[in-house]
Amino acid sequence: MAGHLRLGGMSAALLVAMMLSACVQTGPPLSGERVTEREFAQAREALARWAAAVEAGGGTQSFVPVGELTAQIGDWEEEVGDNNKSALYAGMLEAAVALPTEVPGEAAVRWDDGRTMAVRTISAQQALRALVAAGDKGCPTCVPLRVTGARLSTAKLLTSRGPATTPAWEFTLKGTKVIVTRIAVAASDVIVVTPPPWDSSASPIGTRIDGATRTADGRQLIVAFIGWPEGRDRPCGADYSAEAVESDTAIVVIVVTHPNGAAVACRLVGATRTATASLARPLGERTVLEIMQGLPVSVVLAP
Repeated sequence: MAGHLRLGGMSAALLVAMMLSACVQTGPPLSGERVTEREFAQAREALARWAAAVEAGGGTQSFVPVGELTAQIGDWEEEVGDNNKSALYAGMLEAAVALPTEVPGEAAVRWDDGRTMAVRTISAQQALRALVAAGDKGCPTCVPLRVTGARLSTAKLLTSRGPATTPAWEFTLKGTKVIVTRIAVAASDVIVVTPPPWDSSASPIGTRIDGATRTADGRQLIVAFIGWPEGRDRPCGADYSAEAVESDTAIVVIVVTHPNGAAVACRLVGATRTATASLARPLGERTVLEIMQGLPVSVVLAP
């Protein structure tokens, strides 16, 4: 099964690819030994956006998806892959048959740790409209995908509380064996936040975390991110620490780089690194956000 079609921020794989695309950099990463005021400002803005999203969603944040709500089962055939991949990304789908308009009623979201939550669902027609609306409409030459059927099923989804099985509509398409899925949870039961528009002249700074592990008492978060492969004891290495900026509804984790500082040429090769942030109070039901766009990340319990 293919992964999410789009990410609100850069994925770990994309960051690695970007780092590998360059040959060398003179000196260590452009990051200091402490959190900057600009990073604190980004964190505070992210917390404010999240608080507004939670309030708009009714004040609770039990179901917080991480990433996109659209995915696919199977791989595109060679003869249709170029068009279909772009068309799906663009949200260019149209019904070739009448899709069910009946709302199935309540269903359950089931987390891998055993927790469950009852959610309201949407019809196949509503799900397709949501899927189309989520597209970027960026492929004027694409041939739209024709939806030939819909079936209510389930799909795996990463959430702020870890992996979960959620109700989802499966859409069959004309001319391919690929099945497109869209989460079937009503918008009123989902907390989402819209990041600020990307401004290339004032792009956000910081290190994007890709996920976190919480300790049993909820007072520490071990965050994962892409950093230098080696430690500070090596010329091209760095150590990392993390600080948490907290509110009543969320936590933004800021990663601080402690580079070696040697003036040497270093290959831009990334690796998964971790750092631990201590919290002023237990995590509880709060959501953990990354600093670049203020989007939620998945948090699981440490083994």
